[in-house]
Amino acid sequence: IAPTPMATPAITVAATSPQVCNSGASSQLPAKPSAEISTIVSTQCTAHSADRAMPTASSLMRFDMLRKFMRSEVCYVVSFCKCLKIDRVPAMRVCALASLVANTHSCGMAATLLRRSSEPTLDGTRPGWLAWWLVCVAVLVVLIVAVGGITRLTESGLSITQWDPVTGVLPPLSDKAWQAEFALYQATPEYRLEAGPAGMTLADFKAIFFWEWFHRLLGRLIGLVFALPLAFAWLRGWIPKGYKPRLLALLALGGLQGVFGWLMVSSGLTGSMTDVSHFWLSIHLCTALFTLAGLVWTALDLHDLDRNQGALPARLRPLAAIAGGVLFVQIVLGAWVAGLNAGHASNTWPLMQDRFVPEANWSQGFFWALTHDPFLLHFIHRWFAWIAFIVLIWLGSRALPREGNAGKALIALAIGQVLLGIVTVVTGVSIWVAVAHQVTGALLVAATSASAHALG
Repeated sequence: IAPTPMATPAITVAATSPQVCNSGASSQLPAKPSAEISTIVSTQCTAHSADRAMPTASSLMRFDMLRKFMRSEVCYVVSFCKCLKIDRVPAMRVCALASLVANTHSCGMAATLLRRSSEPTLDGTRPGWLAWWLVCVAVLVVLIVAVGGITRLTESGLSITQWDPVTGVLPPLSDKAWQAEFALYQATPEYRLEAGPAGMTLADFKAIFFWEWFHRLLGRLIGLVFALPLAFAWLRGWIPKGYKPRLLALLALGGLQGVFGWLMVSSGLTGSMTDVSHFWLSIHLCTALFTLAGLVWTALDLHDLDRNQGALPARLRPLAAIAGGVLFVQIVLGAWVAGLNAGHASNTWPLMQDRFVPEANWSQGFFWALTHDPFLLHFIHRWFAWIAFIVLIWLGSRALPREGNAGKALIALAIGQVLLGIVTVVTGVSIWVAVAHQVTGALLVAATSASAHALG
């Protein structure tokens, strides 16, 4: 088609014979585009006949509009177009079937806006900006999970015996301050029963102190990286409708994570405990990973909203819920194995103690053995992993047609996690292999969240 010449726009049309829809009121594209952005989209027009074929590569229209005033009708059907970045107005997709001279198209395109993430929507919100911010926070959460694993594996978690959210930012800066901190640690059961008899020196204490201090410092940094941009976006009106409660919930989870972390540490400072409670360890870890999943899911919702202003939040499908539940159980088992040092119960695979089912302590009952016996927990964790593996591969395969990258990542990470688990066992819980196992677990949670989102 060739539009009737107009006084202002410079338009080049190259297409076969696309049909023109006469389906409703007109809408006018604001004037004065300042730049052009190319895109390829394929969104079906809900205002058109359902049996109408979408434009193909042989029937694409190309609009070249640069620094011109124009009047255009917009439609739900979107094919290949130039998206316009207009002063103070987000870029809009121009329908490949749109008439440039007649009021022939529906004005529903407000639901299919396309813009760069730095550009506001029509209501002034910036979902793209928020999505990238949440991705950055998620990366920091993966980092703190890695540092937390190192802290646990180096027996550093009880080296700081006080919770000082503000003054604890700085480590001891003088020899006197170091001696005072070391004296506090020497009063703990871990030092009296293990580290002291093993001959720990002040230099040894400084080494374990660093990891716990760095772990807490990262927690404070994540809190600031989340809270300050959230407050800024809130005041500027950048948060889309319906997302404020979700972002506040993620902020609350971050605060709870700090509280749970301290409760975990305090569980190992009294009595005869030489380690933290494995129950509190699992709560601390699961809260971090649940927060990570929430960050990924919300970022993807906002990303979809940035691409399409009419996009609705994804829903949790039954398969995704099942996969999440199975993964949760496996993470809890892994945390209990770590907290009880049950990874050292066997350094062979697939057998334990030269037998498939190891001996366990049943003297205090089934429930106690299920939650406290290191041999039984190690056995359950290594074999329940295969159930988790099958379910996650299933979820990843279902996500592939909808979001290929998420599905591929989930499948690859599930395979890698199983292999790392086996290597962790046969190397006698080598610290860096075990850390890699924990980090891969965190990435597996993120990939599971992304794949579940793709199904929603």
